[in-house]
Amino acid sequence: MRGLAGFLLCSLLLLAPRYTVVAVDDVQPDPKTPCANWMGGAPGYPGHNGLPGRDGKDGKDGLKGEKGEEGVQGPKGDQGEIGTPGHEGPRGFPGYPGQKGEKGEGAFVHRSAFSVGLTERAPHPNVPIRFTKIFYNEQKHYDASTGKFFCNIPGTYYFAYHLTVYLSDVKVSLYKKDKAVVFTYDQFQKNNVDQASGSVLLHLSAGDEVWLQVYGEGDNNGVYADNINDSTFMGFLLYPDPDEH
Repeated sequence: MRGLAGFLLCSLLLLAPRYTVVAVDDVQPDPKTPCANWMGGAPGYPGHNGLPGRDGKDGKDGLKGEKGEEGVQGPKGDQGEIGTPGHEGPRGFPGYPGQKGEKGEGAFVHRSAFSVGLTERAPHPNVPIRFTKIFYNEQKHYDASTGKFFCNIPGTYYFAYHLTVYLSDVKVSLYKKDKAVVFTYDQFQKNNVDQASGSVLLHLSAGDEVWLQVYGEGDNNGVYADNINDSTFMGFLLYPDPDEH
């Protein structure tokens, strides 16, 4: 019996690997069944964690999200630099005429002027020369009887004189309120008719007087006039004082 039993056992051992491979190829036994590991050892301990894998490739862009809510307005920024001027724009159309204004008050024009000439020869020295030939004296501000201009309108005046010199030298002065302000001297040349002249701007107050007179001794009064030679004296208001408008 032992010999037969030994033969059978050896036959089984020789045939077992072949059938085992076929069985493995056909059906893998469930490791959890009681007989799966009837010849295996005890379960081992869990292994250590492996190294992290490499980063994967970037995924595709997702769909565009919805518009978010408007944020809070930020603080006002600094003022920027002034830009370059732009090109001139096209000319606009003419506007409509404005309404007619109210009628204003008429402006009063102040006038004061005179122009006179000499009729006598060699006037007396150191007294006003009386120019009795009247060219213009509409406002009657020049008095031919005294030879003086009387200021009625305060303001700035222009005065001038042009004298014919003959027979002797001439020294004349233009006076304002008993004070000489302009002097003129002309030396007579024998056998010749000469001219002497002067002009000045003066500010006058109401009541001031202006005149012309020979000064010095009697040998300096060569002021002359006849039918073909004139000696003239004139003056006029340039503009009145502002408070008199």
